[in-house]
Amino acid sequence: MKKIQLFIGLLFFTAISSQAQVSINVNFGTPPVWAPAERVETQYYYLPDVDAYYDVPAARFIYVRNGVWIRSTALPYRYRNYNLRGGNVVYLTDYRGNTPYTFHKNHLVKYPRKVKYVSTGNPKYRGEKHQNEGNGRKEKGHGKGHGKD
Repeated sequence: MKKIQLFIGLLFFTAISSQAQVSINVNFGTPPVWAPAERVETQYYYLPDVDAYYDVPAARFIYVRNGVWIRSTALPYRYRNYNLRGGNVVYLTDYRGNTPYTFHKNHLVKYPRKVKYVSTGNPKYRGEKHQNEGNGRKEKGHGKGHGKD
């Protein structure tokens, strides 16, 4: 009987030790060319200056448009002159999932914007006069013209 118990114990120990040797290799994708030089294995970046996230494996920006979080290959039109290479990038190394904006309110407080966008004044962001998302038309009720849409 002791031999059977010893055999079961040895078998159990072998099973546990073999499971402990399993390693997980997660590939988060290739960072974009504008990412900082140091390579950090993370799925998402938070870009506080433009209040957006970047999904590294999917190569998509995630931001709010009309109250809904969307994924896009480009930032909103209002940030078309934003320099991603010189921008503030926060690595979200403590989040795993598909919705990094779950903690958006915390990110807003923890990582404040370093750049303020204005319509006029700063030549670096001179083109920031349209508030629509780049359809090339002014929204009704905005601007000085009385033309028909």
